[in-house]
Amino acid sequence: MQADDWAAHAHETISIQIDGLKALQATINGDFSQAVNVIRNATGRVIVSGVGKSGHIGRKIAATLASTGTPALFVHAGEAGHGDLGMIADNDIVIAISHSGESAEFQPLLQYSRRFGVFVIAITANTQSSLARHAELVLELPNVKEACPLNLAPMTSTTLTLVMGDALAAALIRARGFQRGDFAKFHPSGKLGAQFMRLSDVLAKRPNPSAMPQVAETASFADVIATITEDGRGVTAVVRVDTVVGVITDGDVRRALLSAKSLDITAGAMMSPNPLRIASDRLAVDGLALCQKHKVGALFVTEPHDETDVIGLVHLKDLVAMGLV
Repeated sequence: MQADDWAAHAHETISIQIDGLKALQATINGDFSQAVNVIRNATGRVIVSGVGKSGHIGRKIAATLASTGTPALFVHAGEAGHGDLGMIADNDIVIAISHSGESAEFQPLLQYSRRFGVFVIAITANTQSSLARHAELVLELPNVKEACPLNLAPMTSTTLTLVMGDALAAALIRARGFQRGDFAKFHPSGKLGAQFMRLSDVLAKRPNPSAMPQVAETASFADVIATITEDGRGVTAVVRVDTVVGVITDGDVRRALLSAKSLDITAGAMMSPNPLRIASDRLAVDGLALCQKHKVGALFVTEPHDETDVIGLVHLKDLVAMGLV
């Protein structure tokens, strides 16, 4: 079989999935809106449960909900009857996922939910199933062709379930007024976490957060070079009394060497006035964007409501080292 034939099969698989998604879109109705309102108003958590491939999808749905402001966890339906029912409280909401709606593993969970008044939302393609009958709300999945060539392995159906979960999560983000700052609280690690770090946090990571290379406006050429060299970041602030009035970079030093008739030159004559500043409550990615826009290697960080009160210096290298790019 030629490589192009495999590509054709891939296109066919994707087309089947797309058709399934279109069918899913047509099933969304008032029950979906009701499910969103029930979850938003719940005082407990969302317990997502499933077995087999539905269980794998359920884990992802629970993780997405939890990371976007809806407390959630996954309970395997097969383990529920062996003690994990203790994870479910009467003020929780159960989302039970089963394409057929007849998975025997759900029986202990459904009986427990009915006994203790736990609200159950079913995600299933069989609205006449035992799962659907036990549920207070049913989010119907359309019966569609599986992308599996044998029409046996769940492919399209699991995609539809995943998208249904994403649709719930997206609606709840809007319903809760969940913002970027809220998202940052749950994602402090890795590159994603770095993108939500504030510049005040960048400064706080240093041994001495308020330390900043600086020279007086009247400082000599030699003092400027010594300060820039000692700090190692190729830049220094220029201050008048206690106010930052300029910045000198190693590039400014080189230009001064080329243009000056003598080395009897002060920091004030070498500096670039009115250096870029950014408030400490801004995100690190905002600082990076400002550096890139103005093609500068450093920014002065100020108190949020007073741009004259410089509290530190953030170098482009600091932001790159965080993995922002």
